[in-house]
Amino acid sequence: MEEGRLFRELSQKIDELSIRIEKLNLAEYLEVLRNPKRLLYINFLAGVARGFGTAVGFTFLGAFVLYILQRVVILKLPVIGDFIAELVRIVQDELSVK
Repeated sequence: MEEGRLFRELSQKIDELSIRIEKLNLAEYLEVLRNPKRLLYINFLAGVARGFGTAVGFTFLGAFVLYILQRVVILKLPVIGDFIAELVRIVQDELSVK
């Protein structure tokens, strides 16, 4: 009787473990590790995607900062306004050259 209960518990634990291993996609992960070309290709694509995302993010952030700086210039704050106006002029000159 004790052996039957122990066998059922052990069988249940093995089933749970096999389900967890399937969820991890361990076989696919090991297949990628065995194929260096595919691993390099996947890492290359991931790097390109991260780089592109970073570039787009910084572009939007820079545009937002310039927009805010232009609005501060409109407020005509005494010292800060002149400094920011000069920065905006420099950026606009650089953008018009290219």
